[in-house]
Amino acid sequence: MPPAYRLTDLAPGLGGTPRVLHGLAARAPRRFVQRVAQVGWEVSRAAVLDRVAPLRGRVHEVAEGCAPGASGALGLYLHWSPDGRISAMVRRQVALWRDAGFTMVFITNASPPAGDWEAIAEHAALRVRRANIGRDFGAWRDGAAAAIPRFGLPGELLLANDSVLGPVLPFPPLATALRVGGEGLFGLTESWGGGPHLQSYALLARGGAAVDGVLAHLLAFRDTRSKWLVVRQGEIGLSQRMQARGVRRASLFPYAGLIAAPLPETRAMLGPRFADPTAFDRFPLNPCHHLWRELLMQGFPYLKTELVRHNPGGLAGVEDWPRFVPAELLPMLRDHLAMLGPGAAP
Repeated sequence: MPPAYRLTDLAPGLGGTPRVLHGLAARAPRRFVQRVAQVGWEVSRAAVLDRVAPLRGRVHEVAEGCAPGASGALGLYLHWSPDGRISAMVRRQVALWRDAGFTMVFITNASPPAGDWEAIAEHAALRVRRANIGRDFGAWRDGAAAAIPRFGLPGELLLANDSVLGPVLPFPPLATALRVGGEGLFGLTESWGGGPHLQSYALLARGGAAVDGVLAHLLAFRDTRSKWLVVRQGEIGLSQRMQARGVRRASLFPYAGLIAAPLPETRAMLGPRFADPTAFDRFPLNPCHHLWRELLMQGFPYLKTELVRHNPGGLAGVEDWPRFVPAELLPMLRDHLAMLGPGAAP
C-alpha cells in the first residue's frame, strides 16, 4: 500500500537556528572546529573572488526535445556528472516528472556525450547545456529564462535535481500529494537549520503568487563560488522570501514528525547528547543525512546521494542503505553511483 503522504505547514514561530549547529550536533569537538574553519575559509575566499572576478552563468546550447510541452506545468531539472554522462536513473527521474504532467526542461552543468544528449530528448521538451557555475539555483535561473518565452508563464513550477537516489517507492502518490494542497510552495523535507525551510532537491510552486515568488528569487540569485552561500542565498533564502510574501510553505516530511520518535539506531549513532529528547530541537539535524532511516520508515522515496557516496558526517550504518531499496532497482542505482566515481558505498 502506498504511503499516506500529507502536506504540513512549516514550523511557525521558530527563529533562525544557526546552520553551524548542524555540525555541532553530530561531530566531535575537534571535527566541529575543523568544519567551522573550512566553511569560514570557503565563504571568505568566495566573497573576495566573487567581488574581484564575478561569476557569470554561460549557456552553451539550447536544444529542443521530443517530449510534449506547454502543459501549464513547467519542470526544471538539473543534472551534473563528472564526465557528462546521463544515467538511466536520471532519465527515469525526468520521465516520471514528465509522466506526472510536467513540461520538462533538462538542464545540465556538464557536457554530455552525444548519445546521452539525444537519449534525454525523449523525456524533455527542452534541453539546456551550460557552464558549471551557480550550482542548482544558477541552473534553474538560466533554464527558466530559456523555457518561459517558449512555453509561457506556468501555473505550476517544479525545481528538481539529481542529488537524490531513487525513487524507491511508487512515484505517482508523491506527485499527487504535492499538488493537492492548493497554492503555495511545497517540498518533501523540512530543515530547521537557519530557520525552518524547504530543502531544494524537489520543490513545487503552485499558483500565481508562489510561481512569481520563485521566479523573482531565481532572477535575484547571484552566482558564487561558495556552496555554503548557495544554500544560504538559494535554498534558505527562498523559503524566507515566500514567508515574507505570505505564501504558504509546506512539506510532506516535517522535521517535527521525524524527531518525535527517533529510532534507537539513530540515538546510538548521534551519541549521548541525544539521550535528551530536547536535543533534537536545540541542535537541528539534516533530515536527509542524520534522520535517513526515519525518513525511509515514513515512506520517503529517496536516499541522498551525498550521504551514500561520502557520508560527510561519518554516520554509522549508512552502508546498510541497499536493504531499503527494491532488488530490481539496485543495479540502476549502483550504476549511477559508479558513474559518479570513487566514494560510492557498495
